[in-house]
This record gives sequence, C-alpha cells and structure tokens, in this order.
Amino acid sequence: MTTGQGLSAIGWFLAIVVLIPLLLWMFKRSPMGRNLGQGPMRQTGTLALTPQARVVTVEIGQGEERRWLVLGVTAANVNLLYMLSPPDAGDAPPAAPTTPAEGFAQLLTRIKGNPGDGLPR
Repeated sequence: MTTGQGLSAIGWFLAIVVLIPLLLWMFKRSPMGRNLGQGPMRQTGTLALTPQARVVTVEIGQGEERRWLVLGVTAANVNLLYMLSPPDAGDAPPAAPTTPAEGFAQLLTRIKGNPGDGLPR
C-alpha cells in the first residue's frame, strides 16, 4: 500500500465517521423520523410534585380502546392513580375549577359516588 492509498483510506474513514451523525441528525428532523414516537403509547401531560415525584398522564391504545392512565411516578416505583377515557376531539374542554382544592374535592366526591369507576382499591 502506498502513501497516497493510505491517505485516501483514512480520508474515507473520517468522511464516514462524520457522515453517520449527520445523517442521524437529518433523519431525526425529517417527517418520518418525527413520527417514530406516535405509537400505541404516548405521554399527554406531566406535573412535577417534587424533584423525585411527578404525576404523568399516558395515553395507551388506539381507536375505541384508547385510555388515559394517570400515573404516580417516583424514583422507586410507578403507581396507577386513575384510569379514564380520553375526551373526544370535538368535545369542549371541561371547565377549570376556580381553585385546585375545589377540583380535588369534586374528584373525590365523584369517586366516592361511583365505586365502579375503574380505580384500583
């Protein structure tokens, strides 16, 4: 192998090493790459309670089988807090409670009045 061929091989090697991350970056920003996360499960919302604990809403399933899971997530475990049907796209969003405590009280009242609501006991 001559010096000219050795430099050519090194040049091609460096070109490929630079090209791989560039192609991955371009794929990630393409429409096909952006749709990879649109599978049967997606996160719809999150609320940080403490640095180690948060409440996460995850949508699972498709079509009529679609459900939203409200999960309590900590560093040690994940707990199902509530399961509900997602709102339809045509439905108006529910009215927001005037205070967080009022919304929580309404939720507790609704849960107590409906023992078959799908909540784990």
